[in-house]
Amino acid sequence: MHTWNRRAFLGIGSAVGAAALVGPGAHGAAASPRRPGPGAAFDPTVWREFGEPLVPGRRGGPLRGHTVAVKDLFAIEGHRVGAGNPAWLAGSRPERGTAPAVAALLAAGASVAGIARTDEFAYSLAGTNGHYGTPPNPRAPERISGGSTSGPASAVSLGLATIGLGTDTGGSVRIPASYQGLYGIRPSHGAVSARGLLPLAESFDTVGWLTRDARTLREAGSVLLPAARRRPPSGAVLSHELLDVASPDVASSVRRAAERWRDARLPAVREIGFDTSVLPAWVAAFQTKQGVEAWRYWGRWISRHWDTLNPDVRSRFEKASTYSARDLAAAEDVLAEARQRLDALLGHRVLILPAASSIAPTRAEASLGGPVIEEARARTFQLTCIAGITGRCAVSVPVRSRTAPVGMCLVGPRGSDRHLLDLALRAARSGVCL
Repeated sequence: MHTWNRRAFLGIGSAVGAAALVGPGAHGAAASPRRPGPGAAFDPTVWREFGEPLVPGRRGGPLRGHTVAVKDLFAIEGHRVGAGNPAWLAGSRPERGTAPAVAALLAAGASVAGIARTDEFAYSLAGTNGHYGTPPNPRAPERISGGSTSGPASAVSLGLATIGLGTDTGGSVRIPASYQGLYGIRPSHGAVSARGLLPLAESFDTVGWLTRDARTLREAGSVLLPAARRRPPSGAVLSHELLDVASPDVASSVRRAAERWRDARLPAVREIGFDTSVLPAWVAAFQTKQGVEAWRYWGRWISRHWDTLNPDVRSRFEKASTYSARDLAAAEDVLAEARQRLDALLGHRVLILPAASSIAPTRAEASLGGPVIEEARARTFQLTCIAGITGRCAVSVPVRSRTAPVGMCLVGPRGSDRHLLDLALRAARSGVCL
């Protein structure tokens, strides 16, 4: 058995074992997901396991009537963790406990609809898993879903769950949210327990979630997040230089949303300058530390199973295996300086920027497996790394676009997660986002 799978999460499994099947809730359309009826097709690109429900939630509770698609990285008592790789799944055994994030949702009345697909070992941002296929993007059927929280995002977008529980290390909640017109949050680093989760890079891993509306995003946050202990953000800032990292259509959509923000009596927006020439070096440092930590955790297993990996993920692990202690030390110096500069620039304010650098690439482009996807990944990382480097919370909200779905990201101060969810809800009610 894998070392991580031997861990038991004492006291957590009881919340699952005692849970009872909940009846229909009173949350409106957002709480009434469509489920495959008798004889309906089971989509293996979305689900590894699906139930009616798979794990029932506690009767009653603030999330009664909600259903959760859980990314295939979280421990659920009695079920295996597959991590997007058939060989890993074959060697896994049923878990003896349930991850605290999942258990909290169950205890609050939400039921687990199923275990949803992930990009292999969460080491991708595209959602294109060569073993199981690419989950659908209902808002743009010819385009990819976004990853690595691809399965939960598609399940929510399809109406098969109301909450998609996933992870965000380099953007894996924010990007599928942007590509599919969903709401998604990357919490402040450490705000939600990551116990019972297969890690990628623990210095950056966060437990996040996606929904179809801002109210449900906040309702889940009221269960998963610690109580607010800091004052609300003092305002908002926007950098046109950062907007221009994105493609022209994405940048113009976010600019139009920012103008609506100004008209909606939300926290005042100030424009700031930003030297984007530093971003490639920041991304390189982020990816170096991410790679070192990924290899530290996965390297022993990967080195015996190279042939089981998809080519894109294999290339990342091959690179990760080459990093030296000197590489890591240099990366940490860059990250420390970046964090200091960003904290000084942003202070206690919210940064408005694109959630991804482009609309979702097409499935045809993704099938090429080369420059289009890697270019989108590289430019998107320049935007998403800001929250990762600083440990700040970030919420992606869908905004009006003339093409495919586009997400605007609100990056808030560390610990301001609940305030940021309130702000997203106000923005939705004011017509700033969809």
